[in-house]
Amino acid sequence: MNTAVVISLLIFLVIIFVIGFWSSRSLKNTAEESFLQEYFLGGRQLGGFILAMTMIATYGSASSFIGGPGVAYTEGFGWVLLSMSQVATGYFVLMILGKKFAIMARRYKAVTLIDYLKGRYQSKWVVLTAAFSIIIFLFAAMAAQWVGGARLIESLTGLNYTTALFIFAVSVLVYVIIGGFRAVALTDTVQGVVMFGGTLILLIATIAAGGGIGNIMADLTAENPNLVTPYGAEGSLSPTYVSSFWILVGVAVVGLPQVTVRAMSYKSSRSMHRALIIGTVVVGFIMLNMHLIGVFARPILPGIEVGDKVMPLIAQEVLPPWLAGIVLAAPMAAIMSTVDSLLLIVSSAVVKDVYLNYIKPDASNTRVKQMSFGVTAILGILVFLMALSPPDLLIWLNLFAFGGLEATFIWPVVLGLYWEAGNKYGALSSMVVGIASYIIVDQFFPNLFGLHNVVLPILLSLIAFVIVSLLTKSFVIQSSMNQEKIERSV
Repeated sequence: MNTAVVISLLIFLVIIFVIGFWSSRSLKNTAEESFLQEYFLGGRQLGGFILAMTMIATYGSASSFIGGPGVAYTEGFGWVLLSMSQVATGYFVLMILGKKFAIMARRYKAVTLIDYLKGRYQSKWVVLTAAFSIIIFLFAAMAAQWVGGARLIESLTGLNYTTALFIFAVSVLVYVIIGGFRAVALTDTVQGVVMFGGTLILLIATIAAGGGIGNIMADLTAENPNLVTPYGAEGSLSPTYVSSFWILVGVAVVGLPQVTVRAMSYKSSRSMHRALIIGTVVVGFIMLNMHLIGVFARPILPGIEVGDKVMPLIAQEVLPPWLAGIVLAAPMAAIMSTVDSLLLIVSSAVVKDVYLNYIKPDASNTRVKQMSFGVTAILGILVFLMALSPPDLLIWLNLFAFGGLEATFIWPVVLGLYWEAGNKYGALSSMVVGIASYIIVDQFFPNLFGLHNVVLPILLSLIAFVIVSLLTKSFVIQSSMNQEKIERSV
């Protein structure tokens, strides 16, 4: 057990707890009726810097900091190129959703993505399908993150996996339940800064340990010339696959509920414009350099068989122990911030979108508070139990969850904003086709036509949305006219 590394990590966790307790004061001071907005959206008061950092820290998960560099270690520069599609993520989300989404969300008094869908489509089945897909897909994604957090603590402390998972679970649950979204956003800001600084320090130390970039490049070329080409170590990264992967981690991120909720939480247009610039620059910096560290680590630490161990091992190899602890707080931060955001989204899907909408619409504010805290705690315990015996599948489950959510939500969200003729039948058919086709392609026809599994379902769900909306257009107009007649006669 590396004591210096563990102490600096613990100091970081203490700081995170202090922020959680401090921001919980804003929950205590919140009027009863605005509790939901404060707990799940931070009272829509995020400034530009905090908005950018919370988007970065949420999107940059275990896969960006542990899985991504691990794959780059194996595949070489081809994977670095592939990962760079994520640079435009924050820009895309805020440009496509941006002001219009925030205005519509305020109009519908939306606290969650599903609130927006309910306000836009006025359909019980759209809401229930959306809540179902969020609970199922994000549950899977959360379990993968918890495994990542526990593995990191395990590799640093020498504790067994179960103890490491327990420490991680308790620390995440305490501050999410206490502080809500504002705690998440503020801790994300601290974590975003740590990720930025940690990435820079580790990159410099890795290059120095490898004897400079020229030396590292020569070693890589001598080992396998493919490592320095765009096509991967085995030549398996075809241009078709790489460009389609950009849809999964770049363009279609607009459909991820944990990212879209950020686009309704800022306080002004100026905040959003600042977040656009800061977010794009910081994501670009972190993604490029984290993946470069993975490739550069190969000549320094050859023969690592488990890719997920590259980051903890290289940090402990090239940095003094106290500094390695602070730098490894970055992936720890990434995992924690992703988990806390996912916890809040799944609990809001249960409390707000199912319980308040369809089970007990007249529930008292005190009851809603108790439900919000209780559901968050229960979900955390369930994920903990699921992560106790992690199957190898879990890491792939994370990308599977990403694709499933994107195929479900991208068109009901985007076309709901920009195409007035889109209706509830189009949205529902788009969601059902997206979910069904994604599962079928993923299970039975992986990488069809050399494309990533998410591409075809996104196209099919678009076709379903447009065709069904056009076919049911006259029916929707007729039913709304009949409704008006009934209201007049009443």
